[in-house]
Amino acid sequence: MILALFGILAIYIVSISLLIYGFFRVKKYQKTDLKPQTSFTIIVPFRNEEENLPKLLESFSKLNYPTDLFEVILVDDASIKKFQVSSFRFQVSIIENIRISSSPKKDALTTAIQHVKTDWVITTDADCIVPEKWLLTFDNYIQQNKVAMLSGAVTYQCENSFLDHFQQLDLTSLQGATIGSCGLNKGFMCNGANFAYRKSLFEKLNGFDGNDKIASGDDVFLLQKAIEKFPDEVHYLKAQEAVVVTKPTENWKALFHQRVRWAAKTSSYRSTFGKLLGLIVFFGNLSFVIGFFFMIFGIWSYPIFVFFAFSKFAIDCVLLSITNQFLTKSRIKSLLLSSLLYPFFSSTVALYSLFGSYEWKDRQFKK
Repeated sequence: MILALFGILAIYIVSISLLIYGFFRVKKYQKTDLKPQTSFTIIVPFRNEEENLPKLLESFSKLNYPTDLFEVILVDDASIKKFQVSSFRFQVSIIENIRISSSPKKDALTTAIQHVKTDWVITTDADCIVPEKWLLTFDNYIQQNKVAMLSGAVTYQCENSFLDHFQQLDLTSLQGATIGSCGLNKGFMCNGANFAYRKSLFEKLNGFDGNDKIASGDDVFLLQKAIEKFPDEVHYLKAQEAVVVTKPTENWKALFHQRVRWAAKTSSYRSTFGKLLGLIVFFGNLSFVIGFFFMIFGIWSYPIFVFFAFSKFAIDCVLLSITNQFLTKSRIKSLLLSSLLYPFFSSTVALYSLFGSYEWKDRQFKK
């Protein structure tokens, strides 16, 4: 058993090392002074977001981009209180979501696409804030590269609490895996809070057809379909000027259900690399948990567990540090304590996602 756990650790270390290598292969992009040309429709699905939407719309109003080159479509997914839009310099409209599947968000995007008149769609979430050079950076990259789908980075706006610091570590690990896998030409993840694609590509892929029975995954499943058919036209935008900021969850229960929702779609990935990496990360974290209990019950000596834990922590720390430096230009707070708790949290989420249900926007979803 000891040899098996250390064997898993060795595979885990090699895998994370490959992601670190892939991370550096994705070159940072710095926007130039190209004249804006790309027309965007920003789609924002929402449900009961009257507190967050005004802040998002305010960030849209500060975009350093011609207002005649972008418009906003807000898709109301059965909010209890109807949201009223104020007047802005840019065009903004609200439409009702038309439910046709088991996934409210996929339905919302499909509904909105029918109203899109621009070449490009870019999606974000209602609880986000976009930087002022967001569209300009996407536009510059699109002009300089043959691309049909472009994913960007997302980070948290953290307060000084351990829960926020823990979530930042978790999201940073996902962003590191996203960028690293793209650098290895094995991309399988992205974040719908910062995700752009040509409307024509969405239509060529038949949208979310084939995975609309799964509530989440509007972003990753579309990305994986695109990579299968047009691998050279799917890119990652590694640009600090295009990093979208979102809010962490407010309590541990909400965080748990959010992560279960994210984990539940892993078994349905089209990407073999994504499934394999998911298993390696799961067993890497589970082996840490098993090793901890081995130490508690005297099966492992304290030095053996410390060596095991330090080896995992060291390789994780490298990926987390370089990713967080890109996302926030700062250090991750509560890194050691979060790293010790994370394997227990992650293993529980993964196991629960195989059988349990979860809450999302005040609704219950099954696996």
